[in-house]
Amino acid sequence: MWYPPKVTQAPTDPISVEEAKRHCVVLHDDDDALFEALISAARDHVERYCNTPLATQTIEVKCDRFCDFDRLPAAPAQSVTSIAYIATDGTDATVTLGDVEQRFDGLEAAIVPAYGKQWPVPRNGSRITLTAVVGYASLPPSIKHAMLLWIADAYEQRENKELPGWSAFDALLCNYRRGA
Repeated sequence: MWYPPKVTQAPTDPISVEEAKRHCVVLHDDDDALFEALISAARDHVERYCNTPLATQTIEVKCDRFCDFDRLPAAPAQSVTSIAYIATDGTDATVTLGDVEQRFDGLEAAIVPAYGKQWPVPRNGSRITLTAVVGYASLPPSIKHAMLLWIADAYEQRENKELPGWSAFDALLCNYRRGA
């Protein structure tokens, strides 16, 4: 079982203020702070909608057993920084990264022992800690466009009212949902 991830290196927003203003046809700088807030809100909304980190970030996540590594809790994954555990004698230990195979296949990411290797035996009741870099190195165009749609609508509709259906939004993001 995976526990909620802790972000140890925060992401930067994948859309610049200039890109958002250009999409909304805004030629002045008066609303730059608003655009920064809308961009962050859009990133947060899309990450939760898709259950996927968008921008490159480093996370630390814990699990109970090495068999949990058959499906990582965050994807896309870019790299593994470390895999730490408590050995049966109570000492802190790490898995040698050369002893594992990283299978980062888009939204399905896994880590398995390399050929001829096996997972070490952790101390009973302890947790295994994975530190990894996750998120898209380059944001897919449909996700970026969906975020720009959300930002434009939020910029135009600032009052708290019910928004119309997001059919275009849903269509752009449906292929990026994870765990739905």
